[in-house]
Amino acid sequence: MEIRAEQESDDVAEVHRVAFGAQGDTVAALVGALRRDDPGALSLVAVEDGRVVGNVMFTRSLLDAPPRLVDVQVLSPLGVLPGHQRRGVGRALIARGLELADERGCPLVFLEGDPAYYSRWGFRPGGELGFRKPSLRIPDAAFQVHPLTAYEPWMTGTLVYSATFWDYDCVGLRDT
Repeated sequence: MEIRAEQESDDVAEVHRVAFGAQGDTVAALVGALRRDDPGALSLVAVEDGRVVGNVMFTRSLLDAPPRLVDVQVLSPLGVLPGHQRRGVGRALIARGLELADERGCPLVFLEGDPAYYSRWGFRPGGELGFRKPSLRIPDAAFQVHPLTAYEPWMTGTLVYSATFWDYDCVGLRDT
């Protein structure tokens, strides 16, 4: 398996359509919008036998800390084709993405997700570290953060998602 930067010819939208089932079209549209709205987005793909089988994106958001706004990253979405799940694809994408975010000087990476899965990479509940979630619809346990090398203790406050996540209603859980 190769982990590399997404290329224009990679069909990551199809990965998310399949990986996210009923929400797949929304997630695929979100990916396109994030790419358009954040030219500095970090988008990585996992390739096996010449086929893209996974994708992860790290995009810019803000932390509203008391002294000033801080540029942070949000890991979202992470998608792996069903036939390739539970084989280390997601793990490899996350690990490489965190390395690159750290190399870029990013202090914090946030996400919404399963704590049992993401805690393996050092993600911790954001509330326990003094961070406030951007929406009450996000379950406390799902709001997670991973401090990187550039993190400093004064960097606390409220995560402010980029407008793109709000535009696509991809923040927290909606009642169905």
